Amino acid sequence: MARDARTGPARDIRRLPKAHLHLHFTGSMRPSTLLELADKHGVHLPEALTSGEPPKLRATDERGWFRFQRLYDAARSCLRTPDDIHRLVREAAQEDAADGSGWLEIQVDPTSYAPRLGGLIPTLEIILDAVRIASRDTGVGMAVVVAANRMKHPLDARTLARLAVRYADQGVVGFGLSNDERRGLARDFDRAFAIARDGGLLAAPHGGELAGPASVRDCLDDLHAQRVGHGVRAAEDPHLVRRLAETGVTCEVCPASNVALGVYDKPEDVPLRHLYDAGVPMALGADDPLLFGSRLAAQYELARDVHGFTDQELAELARQSVRASRAPQDVRDRMLADIDVWAR
Repeated sequence: MARDARTGPARDIRRLPKAHLHLHFTGSMRPSTLLELADKHGVHLPEALTSGEPPKLRATDERGWFRFQRLYDAARSCLRTPDDIHRLVREAAQEDAADGSGWLEIQVDPTSYAPRLGGLIPTLEIILDAVRIASRDTGVGMAVVVAANRMKHPLDARTLARLAVRYADQGVVGFGLSNDERRGLARDFDRAFAIARDGGLLAAPHGGELAGPASVRDCLDDLHAQRVGHGVRAAEDPHLVRRLAETGVTCEVCPASNVALGVYDKPEDVPLRHLYDAGVPMALGADDPLLFGSRLAAQYELARDVHGFTDQELAELARQSVRASRAPQDVRDRMLADIDVWAR
């Protein structure tokens, strides 16, 4: 058994209650499910998705990001029917339950699935129905963050924001902005985020992964982010780190994907310890397990094994994820109490 350097034998991380706030829809798929769906629909997958090993990716240059996006699009093309959507969501919830997650916010751009599922509204309704059923069957609380694509026109983002607000009382809790943050300006999407905020949704755009600290600052200043997807490169700017700590804006940090995409060369380079010690709230996430090869519990294991987090510090990371979630208050209270039990 592993040992906690300060408190003796380490506790089982999979039994630590936690919230999962950064998981992309297609990227949550099991590799075996991808192969089965590809066979079912006659989709020819790139060899990188059929080898049985996570693909080798480095997205810090334009060509590398294009390759990552090409693989993601190929996987997404295998999701063609409501049954496929229900299977993906059910299995994502099952994987999270096995990793100790009591609350999952899954991020999706319905635009990408709408052509095969009858349009934007039917697509989101299928996803929300799948979320309700999977939550009931697995015991994992679930909600949806609707995410716009910053590679598309800001008017498309406004359409998605209005759609997200329409379903704010039916399982949509947030509005995000994903894809290559080096492209376009955050302020181009400020109106979409204003629509989402006015509708009571959490603002959770991506920033501070492929682009530096300025992209995090833009998320705060232009989009009034309450959580930042990734955000790790804020560590390069002491003033920004202090601002995140003082305002309590949570960074959804995904250590395995940071390394897989070449943001950092080695797991020990990810600034988990620096951000934690500075008081920046974090919610560890798996991002795209299909492409990066590790799920939620593995992120906590990395914090323990590589960055020396004690069990008490891991418990605090779990608390931070719960506090930053949009889970109902009674769910948060129960999870926080269960974290205390794990820590004792």
